[in-house]
Amino acid sequence: MSDGDTWKVRRRLLTPAFHFDILKQYVSVYNREATEMISKLLETTKRGQIFEMFQEASMCTLETILQCAFSGGQMSDETKNEYVEAIRKLEILFIEMVFNPIFIVAPSAYKRLPRGREYTRLCKFVHNTSELIIAKRRQQLMRDGRPQQTTGRLDFLDLLLSARYEDGTGLTDLEIREEVDTFMFAGHDTTASSLSWTLYSLAQHPHHQDKVREEVNYLLSGREDDTIQWEDLQKLPYLTMCLKEAMRLHSPLALIERKMLEDTVIDGVTVPKGYDVAIHLYGLHHNPAVWGPDHMEFDPSRFRPERMKDRDSHAFLPFSAGQRNCIGQNFAMNEVKVLLARLIYKFVFEVDPTRPAKKEVLIIMNTKDGMWMKATPV
Repeated sequence: MSDGDTWKVRRRLLTPAFHFDILKQYVSVYNREATEMISKLLETTKRGQIFEMFQEASMCTLETILQCAFSGGQMSDETKNEYVEAIRKLEILFIEMVFNPIFIVAPSAYKRLPRGREYTRLCKFVHNTSELIIAKRRQQLMRDGRPQQTTGRLDFLDLLLSARYEDGTGLTDLEIREEVDTFMFAGHDTTASSLSWTLYSLAQHPHHQDKVREEVNYLLSGREDDTIQWEDLQKLPYLTMCLKEAMRLHSPLALIERKMLEDTVIDGVTVPKGYDVAIHLYGLHHNPAVWGPDHMEFDPSRFRPERMKDRDSHAFLPFSAGQRNCIGQNFAMNEVKVLLARLIYKFVFEVDPTRPAKKEVLIIMNTKDGMWMKATPV
């Protein structure tokens, strides 16, 4: 979230955490968390219950990012529930806040209002959660030494703690917490949204769900277990098309911003240097001139190679583009692919017709009253 030279330095420091060789090691974590989620859903199905997918997905992806990027970052289920709920409330309060005239005119006065005090309280909880994870890892490193001695790699948090600027100084506690806050949020909420909306779309379109299941069944046929290997991620083309189409249709991130570094003419209008420009990804992904008059329909075939080859490379931007693109996009795609494959292999998903999901555009694409579904073991 930082700007200018600060962003450049931090991006350079953190890029090794998402190197190809590091990402390969995370597949085992994705599988372990998929197994945990499957176990929870099996208990739910035994009781014949409808469940809320967004919460289940968020708990799974939060634990995944803790294991992969934050050295395990032990967090109790109660704390994880509190954290997921706090993030959702903060998103709602943030959207309210930035459009509130009182906040625009007098931010300090807004903070004294009930909604402002609630925003401050939740921010403190999220910051404290991050600081506790950082403190625990520091203690472990002081006791056990550098992590590469035992694991052979530095994860995201280890890189932050060991990073040094050119003058030899390390990142301050605040700088480390800022990055942890960002990646804790971005590393679980966007993937939870992508996973949930893809499963919801497949539940709405059983024939596409069946085709994904056939593809996974073929991939896993003859194996002793249903673990998805690193090499398998390139062998799920139909699943990948369904995932991309769901990300187009539901756009996990609906809006991004960029600051103009120079005067720029856009469609005949000069946007001055220093201005912030909002890029409406949901609108881009539903542009009928690009995606056709049926842009509101779920059609994975849009992402067949022969249909994509003549489409502008910036027509589909779930992870943004350019220098400020998402540093974790490969991490996210790999994670969701594994979770989708494992879940579709085990269950048939159906929507609850009495409670259809309603989009709620917060910082990420959420649901207004939950995403209620039913999972039946295959």
